[in-house]
This record gives sequence, C-alpha cells and structure tokens, in this order.
Amino acid sequence: MTNTELFRNKVEEIGVTYTFIASKIGITREALYNKINNGTEFKASEIAVCSKVLQLSSKERDKIFFDVELN
Repeated sequence: MTNTELFRNKVEEIGVTYTFIASKIGITREALYNKINNGTEFKASEIAVCSKVLQLSSKERDKIFFDVELN
C-alpha cells in the first residue's frame, strides 16, 4: 500500500510533475494517480523508476511504497 501523503510530499520537495513521473514510468498521469491513491499497485520496475526520479533513500522508498517503518 502506497503512503499517498509521503509520496505527494516528496514530489513537491523534488519539484517534478506527476506528468513527468508518469512519462518516466511509461504510464498515463491518470494511471499514476490511481497507483498513488491505492487503486492499483505499483510494479517493482515502477517503484525503481520513482525511487530514482524522486531521489529516495531505501528507507524513504520502503516507507512510501511498502508502508514499512525501519529503525
């Protein structure tokens, strides 16, 4: 389950658009919104691209995409 709030905060922090992220993943902006809002799940390859675009640490990636809190 995607942590929608953390994902949106990171997009704002980095300053990219959802359209840009969607294009990097190879999906439509609407499909991206659906994934962010937990309508469908991100594929592993999509998580990898998002992690690179949003410059996520492994801890941030886990918190956003896997709802995992690591110490």
